[in-house]
Amino acid sequence: MRLHRLDITAFGPFGDTQSIDFDALSAAGLFLLHGPTGAGKTSVLDAVCYALYGAVPGARQSGQGLTLRSDHAPPGTRTEVRLDLTVAGRRLEITRQPPWARPKKRGTGTTTDKAQSWLREYDTTAAAWKDLSRSHQEIGEEITQLLGMSREQFCQVVLLPQGDFARFLRADAEARGKLLGRLFDTRRFADVEKRLAELRRAAEADVRDGDAALLADAHRMQQAAGDGMPPPELSPGDAGLAEAVLTWAALARTTARERLTIATCAHTAAEAASSTARRALDEARELAALQRRFADARECAARLHEHAGAHEQDRARMERARKAELVAPALGLRESAEREHAHAARAEADARAALPAPLAGLDASGLAAASRRTAEERGGLESARRAEDRLTALLAEQRELDREDLADDAELRDAESWLADWETVREELQNRIDAAQEAATRAEQLAVQREPARARLGAARLRDRLARDTEEAAVRALASRERAAHAHEDWLALKEQRLRGIAAELAAGLAPGEPCAVCGATDHPAPARKDAGHVDRETEERALAEYRRADGERAEDERRHAAAREALAAAGVEAGDAPVTELAALAEEVERRYAQARDAASALHPAQEELRRAGQEHERRDAARQRAALRAAARVSRRDGLERERAALRQEVDRAAGTAGSVAARAAQLDREVERLTRAAEAARVADDTAQRLKTADARLADAAFRAGFDTPSEAAAALLGDDAHRALQRRLDARQQEEAAVRAVLAEPETAAAARRPAADVGSAERAAEQAGRRLQQAASARDAAARRCAELDRLSAHATTAVRRLAPLRDTYDRVARLAALTAGTSADNERKMRLESYVLAARLEQVAAAATVRLGRMSSGRYTLVHSDDRSGRGRSGLGLHVVDAWTGRERDTATLSGGETFFASLALALGLADVVTDEAGGVRLDTLFIDEGFGSLDDQTLDEVLDVLDSLRERDRSVGIVSHVPDLRRRVHAQLEVLKDRTGSRVRHRGL
Repeated sequence: MRLHRLDITAFGPFGDTQSIDFDALSAAGLFLLHGPTGAGKTSVLDAVCYALYGAVPGARQSGQGLTLRSDHAPPGTRTEVRLDLTVAGRRLEITRQPPWARPKKRGTGTTTDKAQSWLREYDTTAAAWKDLSRSHQEIGEEITQLLGMSREQFCQVVLLPQGDFARFLRADAEARGKLLGRLFDTRRFADVEKRLAELRRAAEADVRDGDAALLADAHRMQQAAGDGMPPPELSPGDAGLAEAVLTWAALARTTARERLTIATCAHTAAEAASSTARRALDEARELAALQRRFADARECAARLHEHAGAHEQDRARMERARKAELVAPALGLRESAEREHAHAARAEADARAALPAPLAGLDASGLAAASRRTAEERGGLESARRAEDRLTALLAEQRELDREDLADDAELRDAESWLADWETVREELQNRIDAAQEAATRAEQLAVQREPARARLGAARLRDRLARDTEEAAVRALASRERAAHAHEDWLALKEQRLRGIAAELAAGLAPGEPCAVCGATDHPAPARKDAGHVDRETEERALAEYRRADGERAEDERRHAAAREALAAAGVEAGDAPVTELAALAEEVERRYAQARDAASALHPAQEELRRAGQEHERRDAARQRAALRAAARVSRRDGLERERAALRQEVDRAAGTAGSVAARAAQLDREVERLTRAAEAARVADDTAQRLKTADARLADAAFRAGFDTPSEAAAALLGDDAHRALQRRLDARQQEEAAVRAVLAEPETAAAARRPAADVGSAERAAEQAGRRLQQAASARDAAARRCAELDRLSAHATTAVRRLAPLRDTYDRVARLAALTAGTSADNERKMRLESYVLAARLEQVAAAATVRLGRMSSGRYTLVHSDDRSGRGRSGLGLHVVDAWTGRERDTATLSGGETFFASLALALGLADVVTDEAGGVRLDTLFIDEGFGSLDDQTLDEVLDVLDSLRERDRSVGIVSHVPDLRRRVHAQLEVLKDRTGSRVRHRGL
């Protein structure tokens, strides 16, 4: 990486634009960056870092964003840093602008613009710059990829900071580890340590979970075994846990099987005893049942003999009932005919009661004839009914005509009332339109006057402001002329003083045997010598430059003064001599009158629209009045026709209605009369038919009773039984017959008779013996089932434990392997002899490379006295492998770097920084760093050591590098010719190239 040019605008202490030509400074290989304290030397390095990474070095990161802006910059100048460099063979230009609180374009105050970035690349083929990106993220990624370094690495390798490496030399292993970890990015090795530790904890948790599950199975097996044999007393994670659990499980299964065999034998014996007791109980119960059966049969036979008379009566009653059942159909037919005749007679009486007296005595045929006559009269009323309906419609139409008369009268009155005020309304609206048109004309005239009044007011305000600016410019021009005059006088005085001592300046260039540039003599017996107040060429040139700068400021201030006077004269021509207050009042009056006229003119369109709507309403109302008059005339003729038709219809309806009041009432009266007559005729016919059927049923009943053996039908009816009585009597007869047969069968059984002759059976004793045998069998079965369940549960749990042990074996192997690796990388393993963590081991290797690279330059700086060596020893409780010692060749002893003196610490840290730059460069992919900066520390060196250090830095040119030294040491200004000087004054800092 080689820097070519840096442009800084309004950044840090630099108020305006400053340009730094690194190509010119790097031509000498070694250049000096110096200036007073606080002038901005470090700000130049900050600008380089900000251009590359968009941020300043770590110690000054709080100065981001808005605080990077220079307090000396004019309000309208934006902060910007532009860097031209070559990296990885590509010529790039990076421009960055931090956030900027600029003045608002309108109004007062400020507004913040976002940060901006540009990346361009020089195309050698087209000989022009081409844009690559304007994205902060893309530019940052591109630069980081090309340099191969983060911002922290760049600040340590390219911008060697004040005192950082001196602190690195004196730091403990922990602090060195943090710095080296940032530079070499060894976080991946620390991540490996963390990842292995996490894997170890996860594997350990899996193993412990598996062991806990195995112990849980053991406890469940103990509960299933049901005895006091405890499981192995081990904890999750203990060695041999799986084997101990499986051995204990095998012993528990063997014990359970032995107990199952014993319980099975006991159950077989109890089962045989229970079978014998149950057989004895069955025999006793069977004997008792036979004895009870014989006794019950003897008792039943005695009871049947006692009730023999009642049984004969029931049998005779059943015989008469069977004969009466032959007469039952005739009885039912006669009862049905009697009921129908009684119902028909009641219906006939009810129908005749509803008829008038002359009609009530007619027979069935007479009633039918009267009904036909009445129906014919009802049919003749249809024409009168239609006339009555039409009469009702005529009345409704007349009422509608009356309603229309009322509505048209109201509409006619409303229209005439509105039309009476029409002329007054039209005249008022026309007056409003005329007034609004006059106001619109005034508004147009005042609008023409507004702009000149505003322009004159603005010109007057500009005139007053320019007057103040002209006065200030005159004061500045006068001060600039005075400063230029003083600077001119100082320059002339210094020039004259130099001319007086020019002989001494020429004598400084004389050499023995060389001719004098003035007289040509080769002998110089008494060359002039410089006095204490001698002025050299550099002093005169500075005075001349100061005069030229002051004269330039004078010319610029006078130009600005002249421009201000011209602007003031132009503004005075337009504004005149009137004061701003008078012009402002005039403009305000014009605005007020214009606003009033515009408000009045705004009523023109509403008034015109209202007049248009009023005209439309006038036309509508007049038309409505005419239509109402026409409708009224039409209704008069229609009303006369309706009245004539209504009179004719009324005569026809009155004739048809008679005394009923209306045709509909008369029709309803006739309908009811026809219905009564028809119902009475039908009821008379049905009564005659039922009377005939009743006579026929009486004759058939008498004949059936005689045939069944009864003297009268009443005797047959009395012998007849109902369904319930018949079924009850039959059940009694059947039950008596079945009971007699059952008693005879039981008394004839030989087994029952033999059992009756034996002693009474003792069932209670047999039941108690069977119950005791059953309880013993149940207890034996429960014991056998419990033993079987215990064996099955132990087999199941043992199989589950065996499967768990097989599944746990790979997890335990994984845990052993991961735990061994985690302990090794964490430095806690016995195999790690130096107890070094993996990250420390990698950093120790990098530190060893840095120490070797630094020793090459340290030997030259210390005239071969000191050598930096890396130490793997562990100091106290700190890291192992990050020790750094110095070997003193004068004493031959190795000691800690903290024992070096101030000057020795500086050149040792400088050598370490240069070595670190080489190693980090190689680590970053071999990106060549052609420009380095070293910040301070040279003041602690004596002259000889300073020469040796400068020789080492100067030797970097052999690798085509350029080194910039940032220092206050005055002696370096004599030793280093290429210089970049940073000057400061009240207006901000500026840079100046010297010795180029």
